[in-house]
Amino acid sequence: MKELAENPFLIRGFLKDEWFCDRESETEKLLSNILNGVDTTLISPRKYGKTGLIFHLFYRVEAEQRPFKCVYVDLFHTRSLEDFVKALADELIKFPQQTSFGQRVLDFIKRLRPVFSYDALTGDPQVSFSYQLESEKEQNLKNILEFLNNQSEQVILALDEFQQVVDYPENMEAILRAYIQNLHNIHFIFSGSRQAMMAEMFLSPKRPLFSQTQQLALDRIPAEKYIPFAKKLFREGGIDIDDEVLQFIMEWTRRHTYYTQSLCNKVYSKHLPHVDIDAVKLACSELLEENENSYMQYRELLTAPQWQVLIALAKEKQVEQITASAFLQKYNISGTTARRTVQSLMDKDLVLALPQKEQTSYLVYDVFFMHWLAREY
Repeated sequence: MKELAENPFLIRGFLKDEWFCDRESETEKLLSNILNGVDTTLISPRKYGKTGLIFHLFYRVEAEQRPFKCVYVDLFHTRSLEDFVKALADELIKFPQQTSFGQRVLDFIKRLRPVFSYDALTGDPQVSFSYQLESEKEQNLKNILEFLNNQSEQVILALDEFQQVVDYPENMEAILRAYIQNLHNIHFIFSGSRQAMMAEMFLSPKRPLFSQTQQLALDRIPAEKYIPFAKKLFREGGIDIDDEVLQFIMEWTRRHTYYTQSLCNKVYSKHLPHVDIDAVKLACSELLEENENSYMQYRELLTAPQWQVLIALAKEKQVEQITASAFLQKYNISGTTARRTVQSLMDKDLVLALPQKEQTSYLVYDVFFMHWLAREY
């Protein structure tokens, strides 16, 4: 049995471009927008690969030696303008001080009178700011953006999970709109997983960021791209796997990037010289068992109608008409509360609504949770 140094099926992060699958047209679109001065709103369900796409774009920009500095800011844990400024500053000071840009960033940040520290786990540098007036927070943001805008290098600023700003006590959309219009050296990518919320932010005439960006929606990677990609990675690790087995993996995971990568990661970790369908099904069972305690916790946190609807959606796999009498009768679901129950599950990120041209489809968001519910109930 051959020992494998690295598992190429990444579940998080971005390590090597050769471990990144497809997204060729999306990458070209992002790059085209940047080169033509168009900001982008990147939208998809969670774990479809938005973050990986952003870092793939950054890799390509660097590999092609294009005159851009790439900055990625994860806003998922931010709750205010103050958090936003800190998250942005934390990313900026990661640029190596040995470079001209990194030294300029550090010199500038020092002028904002921060307190420097280091993350106890990662060792990454961090900054914090003290404010006496609320207006100072917005002024710091303005100063940072103006600094970036005035550099000789252009900047690509990717703001991931951007929908978080909706919950800020400050009107962050209005604040950013006031600055963005004058920032010609910064190219924004606003990335988010709350599809309806992101669409409302950028497509509603009532919102400050209306018509400020071009929309780019990520769909699932096509099987004809994913299967040869996965097969190549398995074979490079000395693992033989047939197309039919990979097709089963694609169908079982719905080609949802995170779950496909997770299952392939599990199968690859077995170091089998040949992978058949039974080996994959065993890996599927192991993944469900590993997550079982978490899934059982949902039962305690949800109401009986919510749990009932989740089971029904899991068994059906995908439902087009949530209030259809045949569906409601089959699972003994109350028609008067069905839509409200589904909306509450969507708010909890347990149900995903997939808008289509004719109608919207509903399914359990977590693919593994869906299979566990269908198996157990």
